[in-house]
Amino acid sequence: MDKELRLTLLLLLLLCHKGNTESQYSCPYRCQCFTPVQVLCADERMTSLPSNMSKQVKDFIIMTSAVAYLFPHTLEESPQLNKLIFLNNALRSIHAQAFEPLTELQELEISGNPWLEHLFVGTFSKQGNLTKLLLNYNRFETVLHGMFDSLKNLQTLQMKGNILSNLPTFLFLNLHNLRILDLSQNKLEEVKRETFSGLVRLEILKINNNLISNISSNTFDNISQLIELNLEGNKISELADNIFSVLTKLRVLNLRGNLLTTFSDKVFGFEASNLKELNLKGNRLTQLSSLSSLTSLTDLILSSNELTNLPEDIFTNVTALENLDLSENQLTSLPEMIFIDLLGIRAIHLQKNNLSKLDAKLFEDQMLIQQLYLSDNQLESLPLGLLDPFVLQSTVRLHGNPWKCDCHLWYLHDWVLKNSQDVEMLDRMLCESPGFLRKRTVISIDKDQLVCQVSKDEMSDLSSCSLQVSSDTMTIKCKVDKCSPLTVKVQFQEDDGSVEEHILKSELAEHFQCNNETTIESPIE
Repeated sequence: MDKELRLTLLLLLLLCHKGNTESQYSCPYRCQCFTPVQVLCADERMTSLPSNMSKQVKDFIIMTSAVAYLFPHTLEESPQLNKLIFLNNALRSIHAQAFEPLTELQELEISGNPWLEHLFVGTFSKQGNLTKLLLNYNRFETVLHGMFDSLKNLQTLQMKGNILSNLPTFLFLNLHNLRILDLSQNKLEEVKRETFSGLVRLEILKINNNLISNISSNTFDNISQLIELNLEGNKISELADNIFSVLTKLRVLNLRGNLLTTFSDKVFGFEASNLKELNLKGNRLTQLSSLSSLTSLTDLILSSNELTNLPEDIFTNVTALENLDLSENQLTSLPEMIFIDLLGIRAIHLQKNNLSKLDAKLFEDQMLIQQLYLSDNQLESLPLGLLDPFVLQSTVRLHGNPWKCDCHLWYLHDWVLKNSQDVEMLDRMLCESPGFLRKRTVISIDKDQLVCQVSKDEMSDLSSCSLQVSSDTMTIKCKVDKCSPLTVKVQFQEDDGSVEEHILKSELAEHFQCNNETTIESPIE
């Protein structure tokens, strides 16, 4: 059962327990009255609706019953009803005149009936006051032309979770006040421009989880007032240029879980400045061009695609961006200036990529960031100063990387110790190398253990040191200038693991009052 449906059932059952005992004495048999105007009948043994209901009742709810048929006379004694809900029943057929007496009805739901396959034209002919009609999770294969012609005040129409494969053209022609239309979780293969004729006030359209593979460039011409469009879970593989150009008021666009391999801002034409949220998660995107026309965009989700790189100008002019999700792609690196001018960004998710190196100035403009996820990449160290621009307390994830715990990790080690309260899952932030520190948590290591083995090619800073061995003596000769800060540590490790350390430091620097305070430590074992 759909989560939304289960929550509705639970809510209604909870409400019934709040009723007082006195009101229940006048309730129809097998029903409960928790206010004078509300009746709930939820009994699996009930095969027909009660006939002795008070004329005060405005809201009538029938749940989990065995009621299978609604006849012309079934509801004739309750013309005063404002709300009628059939939820999770055994309905098989509804007579075209079953609702005819209910001229005051404003909300009608017929949902969760697995044997209800169709409705007759004229079923809603007297419901001119209806504002909400929910027909979810039934077994409707088709909806007949003219079914909704009388519902001129309807504002919400839901038909999700059926098995609709097509819709008649001009089906919604008279629904001039409709604001929300939900056709999700059906088997629709296409939507035509004529399908939406008449929906001049439509603001939210959901046609997610169908079988739609392509959308023509004029599909949305008749619903230019749309604010939210959900196309999630279809089979859309490409979008024509200017396909959304007429939707100048669109704020939310959900294209998650389709088959797109590329995406261009040209699909919006030149009028995309109102779009706030764009969800492209779970497609097959391999490349993206600039999204510079999306100047009002605050939330961009590009996770679970196949992106290996991004152009440096992709976010140019997208300066309102607050949340960016690039996780679960195949990114190996990021351009140095890719986030430039994104001054208000709050969250950047880069986890589960193949990033092995980041530029020191990558987050230079992201002072207000609150979430930075770099976990599960291929990072061995972070460059000096990478995380310094952040001025607010931030949540950072760094685990799942093969950290190389040597002298190149000094910056990250110091930053983690200083900001440990900001780093999530510190117990999973482990050293991958060198071998004697493998699987140790970074935070548990002393800085003195973060050492680098210096090769001869890397000894330019030591001003030509040499190593000589004779008999049982090892001699290190370092030619240094008078202001050299060089310190040499010699460590002798015994068989029991204990270490004896001797330190030699040039006294020339102090004698000549040199200003360079940097000390180079060169451990030798």
